[in-house]
Amino acid sequence: MSAPRITVLGTGYLGATHAVCMAALGFEVLGMDVDKDKVEALSAGTVPFYEPGLDEILQEQIAAGRLRFTTSYAEVAEFGDVHFVAVGTPQKPGEYAADMRYVDAVVDGLAPYLTRPCLVVGKSTVPVGTAERLAERITELAPVGAAAELAWNPEFLREGFAVEDTLHPDRLVFGVRSERAEQVLRDVYATPIAEGTPVVVTDFATAQLVKVAANSFLATKISFINAMAEICEAAGGDVTTLADAIGYDARIGRRFLNAGLGFGGGCLPKDIRAFMARAGELGAGETLTFLKEVDAINMRRRQRTVDLARELVGGSFLGACVAVLGAAFKPDSDDVRDSPALNVAASLQLQGAQVAVYDPKANANARRVFPTLRYVDSVVEAARGADVVLHLTEWREFRELDPVELGAIVEQRNIVDGRNALDVTAWRAAGWHYRALGRP
Repeated sequence: MSAPRITVLGTGYLGATHAVCMAALGFEVLGMDVDKDKVEALSAGTVPFYEPGLDEILQEQIAAGRLRFTTSYAEVAEFGDVHFVAVGTPQKPGEYAADMRYVDAVVDGLAPYLTRPCLVVGKSTVPVGTAERLAERITELAPVGAAAELAWNPEFLREGFAVEDTLHPDRLVFGVRSERAEQVLRDVYATPIAEGTPVVVTDFATAQLVKVAANSFLATKISFINAMAEICEAAGGDVTTLADAIGYDARIGRRFLNAGLGFGGGCLPKDIRAFMARAGELGAGETLTFLKEVDAINMRRRQRTVDLARELVGGSFLGACVAVLGAAFKPDSDDVRDSPALNVAASLQLQGAQVAVYDPKANANARRVFPTLRYVDSVVEAARGADVVLHLTEWREFRELDPVELGAIVEQRNIVDGRNALDVTAWRAAGWHYRALGRP
């Protein structure tokens, strides 16, 4: 039996990564997007976002003849045996709920061309109940009817580690309704399964819940330690030492128990909000009301960072020069969606500060969101003459800064470590007034 031919519909962050990595696993892959510019860029070997290592693998797979891209649903249906749906589900404007228009558009665009048996596989993060609805829609629209089967296979990518997470996932979840669908997915993921990746086979509802449940748990853990940071500030404690102490408890663990500016990006904030909205629709809204406080704690950290910076410059930003190190929501990414760093930078400017922003990869994306901020090309350029420096995205370049060298070019040695990632002893020894969330 020949290997299935794979298509990936949607070539944003998730889709492009999945298409490239499926080709790297040896499959013939066709990526599809309605955005001609994305298709042209990817066909030319250029990934339209930053993800370490992805450009090189894309170029290798195109050269090997295993990967190409199109804008045609008809070509996708003709080519593929397994069709992955990997489009975005952003938050609806003015609501908590997920916007399903892109997922629905893909299904409505593809299904009428499905004339032979195939498997459509949802990877997008969707409200529970979506897969059941889409399965009926595919059967209704596809000429082949129920032989165009649906499965749900949620993604668990971490930006900055997406290639590793696709090629060597920590788990695979298959939401299926038949043994055939399960076997097809086992064939697609044969390499990571052979390496020992655990497989969870379940129903549609559970498969859809896994991603939002995981993100909600992670968001809760981050907001919990940030709530402890608020208590530490009130009581004079040190949240970093507190996290170390409770992290030794195997039931809690130290990973992601880092107080700071909080979470952002295109997943955690909108996913927990969409989860709350869907729980309300299911009549279980009270079950997830704690996520509102998780969200609120997270957003308060941004304001507290601004407050710390204001204290360091004497109570007012009017006329103050501020260096902001970081614009992406996390290091090793150029993603500025719901970025705490960029949100803080904009708040500083609105309060009268002269703000210079530097990020190793995200300046261009940040400029599109907040064009009125001043973006510079180095730490030195951002910090020259600054009254306060804010460390807001923990790029390695920032963590390894020499506080003595930086101290020679700023106007005042004031720093807010929004990520609790700098060596406080070294910075204070170099004469800096060091402030961080949850620390004395």
